[in-house]
Amino acid sequence: MTLRLILTRHAKSDWSAPGQEDAERPLNAHGRDEAGQIGRWLSSRGYRPDLVLSSPAQRTVETMEHLLAALGAEPATRIEPALYAAGMPALMATLRAVEGQTVLVIGHNPGIADLAAALVHDRPFNPRFADFPTGATAVIDLALPGWDGIAPGLGALRDFVTPDDLS
Repeated sequence: MTLRLILTRHAKSDWSAPGQEDAERPLNAHGRDEAGQIGRWLSSRGYRPDLVLSSPAQRTVETMEHLLAALGAEPATRIEPALYAAGMPALMATLRAVEGQTVLVIGHNPGIADLAAALVHDRPFNPRFADFPTGATAVIDLALPGWDGIAPGLGALRDFVTPDDLS
């Protein structure tokens, strides 16, 4: 059985409100466009998640909403507090407890970038894979019977894109 993991870093956020708490930063207009671009790209490739997990930060929740609206899908969604600013170990622990064949995780760097780099055995030629800019999305296939077996090096990178690639 092949599981599919889609990793998306939240889209570009708004820094215009001085003193605003990090978790409360919304997307800016460019970020809303980025999230829509990624949703349309996922749709055009036939990447449809069964489950979407999002950090509770406003920018990740808004990324999820705009992405799913553009994707035209209504998968199960969960806001996961453990994903806020999560590192790779917390992301892996969260994934080991999920169900579904295709799972989309919307989170933050450096955790999302670190997880993508750790899972795949062959990195893409795209130089942006290493820093995983806002809106970057990796699609990783894992030949596993269940998510509890997810571990570094087991993934095959199927696709990688940034919003700049789609402009």
